[in-house]
Amino acid sequence: MQAEPKKSQAGNAREGAAEPAVSLIGKEYEVEVGPVAHGGHCIARTAEGQVLFVRHTLPGETVIARVTEGEEGARFLRADAVSVLEPSKDRVEAPCPYAGPGRCGGCDWQHAKPGAQRRLKGEVIAEQLQRLAGLTPEEAGWDGTVMPAEGDKLPAGEVPSWRTRVQYAVDADGNAGLRRHRSHEVEPIEHCMIAAEGVSELGIEQRDWSGMASIEAIAASGSQDRQVILAPKPGARLPIVELDKPVSVMRIGEKDGGTHRVHGRPFVRERADGRTYRVGSGGFWQVHPKAAETLMLAVMQGLTPRKGDTALDLYCGVGLFAGALADRVGEKGAVLGIESGKRAVEDARHNLASFDRVRIEQGKVESVLPRTGITEADLVVLDPPRAGAGKQTVKHLAGLGARRIAYVACDPAALARDLGYFRDGGYRVRTLRAFDLFPMTHHVECVAILEPTKKDV
Repeated sequence: MQAEPKKSQAGNAREGAAEPAVSLIGKEYEVEVGPVAHGGHCIARTAEGQVLFVRHTLPGETVIARVTEGEEGARFLRADAVSVLEPSKDRVEAPCPYAGPGRCGGCDWQHAKPGAQRRLKGEVIAEQLQRLAGLTPEEAGWDGTVMPAEGDKLPAGEVPSWRTRVQYAVDADGNAGLRRHRSHEVEPIEHCMIAAEGVSELGIEQRDWSGMASIEAIAASGSQDRQVILAPKPGARLPIVELDKPVSVMRIGEKDGGTHRVHGRPFVRERADGRTYRVGSGGFWQVHPKAAETLMLAVMQGLTPRKGDTALDLYCGVGLFAGALADRVGEKGAVLGIESGKRAVEDARHNLASFDRVRIEQGKVESVLPRTGITEADLVVLDPPRAGAGKQTVKHLAGLGARRIAYVACDPAALARDLGYFRDGGYRVRTLRAFDLFPMTHHVECVAILEPTKKDV
């Protein structure tokens, strides 16, 4: 019997290779838009049942959605609503000329009335609480509302100028702009409508920034301090910075990635709770001018500190909550702050130097907290990064027996996950409050107050 000829390696490779996925980018679907989802988009389905995450639309609308990411067989596709066939009653003409499909990615809800934006954010919080923590709004002690910051309740078509820190990208021609959604491409702009007045008055958009990769503009809300932080492209020289208002100038080091002073103060001064805080080298401070005071008050009202309490402020930044706690627990109380950023720790120690019983430790919370040897505390504040605190840190905190815990969250999904972990550790949510401190975007800030499930407080 004649043997079969051997197949070539190339033939085997062709037979074993998977068929290349067919891109659906650019394909258009007429869809009825369903509920809002976490991330600044709404959910729709194609006639074949494939899930679409659609931006620039609102629940209940009928739109033509053009795919921007995805392929056949993918779990979901991303798309933009490029034509609105049946608009929602909550739709308005986007005030910003740079908003819309394929344009600036900084805002998600320019096309929605302000009240509708807050309702959408509330729906996202409720959905995340239910899905990830099994909590209804009532079980979370939340009335379902998202409160605007003072001065932000404006008519439809008007935009609050709230962003005190703006990160500009620079295009190949040296124009300052903002990134397009999920893209490195730059949308050159002449003015950002949500930028605070102190940022806009610098005139960043009117200058040539050739050689720079990015510019961060900071306008302190607690003082007249203005700062720009320049990130040069490799090998580029810094320009002479001549803006419309006096500024200090910092630069990002090409080799170490650190922030270095060029001229002026290496920090800006912010105010909250009657205290001045130094914030250096582009360090973290709440971006909305009312945010620090709003969140501080919500935390203190929820915790109700007593004289002599011991308290923890985790992910403490430059010491906002630690300072508020120190004022309220008095000379017989004690506060420990933990923060990973070296410069933020230096600032926190400077800002709180007048309190003898405040200590600030540097390092990651999950590493430093176990090393402190602390086995109990009366109060805890945690304001973790967007990813949340995580299961192990929550487990450790639940074991300290705190009378109250305040959790400040900028991401409702991470908040909900961690609330589930706290429940497993014997804590329930006493109250939850939500604040619209990022108007026109999908971001929202929450403050949850927790207490032991089986202990009177």
